[in-house]
Order: sequence, then C-alpha cells, then structure tokens
Amino acid sequence: MSEKSMLERMSSGEWYGEKPDAELSEAFWRGKDLAWEFNQTRPSNRIRGREILRELLGRFGDGSNILAPLYVDYGANVLLGDRCFINHDAYFMDCAPISIGNDAFIGPHFKAYTAQHPLDAEERNSRIERALPITVGDSCWFGGNVTVLGGVTIGDGCVIGANSLVTKDI
Repeated sequence: MSEKSMLERMSSGEWYGEKPDAELSEAFWRGKDLAWEFNQTRPSNRIRGREILRELLGRFGDGSNILAPLYVDYGANVLLGDRCFINHDAYFMDCAPISIGNDAFIGPHFKAYTAQHPLDAEERNSRIERALPITVGDSCWFGGNVTVLGGVTIGDGCVIGANSLVTKDI
C-alpha cells in the first residue's frame, strides 16, 4: 500500500508538513490566485465574482454572497450552504474542511482557523501541523470580528456575538 500524500494527511487531520510537497504547494497557490482574482473583480460584476467563487470553493451554495476581500489557504475545503452572506475580510484557513450550513450570516473580519501546531517547541520547530474541521449548522449568525478554531462544531440557529473567540462546541 502506498504512503499517504501530504494533502491526504492534511485533509484527514493527521500531522503533516515535515517536508516540502509539490501537490500541497500547487493546491495552496491555486487557492491564493483564485482568491486574488475574486478580490480584483469589480463588486458590480457579480456574475464573474460568482464564477470565480464556484471555481475556488469546494461548494458555493445557491443564493449565497461573499464580499471582497476574501482570503483562503486552499478554498477547496470551504463548503458554503445556500443563501449565506459573508461580509468583508473573511479568512478561511481551510487546511481541513470548513462547512457552513444554509442561511448563515457572517459579519466582517470573520476568521476560521483549522490549523494546529505542536505546543512543544522542539516538535513545532520541525514545521509539522495538523488541521481539524470546523462545522457550522444552518441559520447561524456571527457578529463582526469572530474567530472560530479548528475542531469546533456550532449547531443550528446559534448566535455568536461580535469579538468572540470560539474554542469549544456550541
């Protein structure tokens, strides 16, 4: 049986990154380039913006809208439900899947961080990391400047107030 690729290890929550990897690098720069292209698109050119988001994201739900600027690590691990709204300056550190249900409203400066690094300095200096998924249910609302950490699940209908740091399931 063949060894898992870094991309497979990353996506499955295993430790990865101890050596350079061409496949992971290509996926990373693809996401960065498409996000840059989206951010350079005129806001009034919504058709082109949606085309880019459908290419960038793992899922861009029907009737959803994202305002630039948008930042991702890969984009392909962001799964956005139907009728969602994401305000300016969202960053999805999507080393693991970030799933957002239908009818979510997300305020400006939203951050979703899936990556984790070892707490031990010697291990951390080896450049390894792992990623844990973030799951958000349907009909959630996030105030401005919210950060959600990896491994967190937020259930249907939750309200997360402005300036919150979400480290545990809600």
